[in-house]
Amino acid sequence: MTQQDGSPSPRIDGEHRTSTVEQGRFCLARCTCGWRGPARRARSTARSDAETHAHG
Repeated sequence: MTQQDGSPSPRIDGEHRTSTVEQGRFCLARCTCGWRGPARRARSTARSDAETHAHG
């Protein structure tokens, strides 16, 4: 499950909890497992990165 533009929820039963974070002109995805996606200009691309990580 992806949360947009907020803090990630605690990891429950090995499930990855992702969120997107704004950093200046860029947005990146991050996960409670410690994974961070690349900085993207498009929020939708950062969200896609998060979905791929969580389900990949």
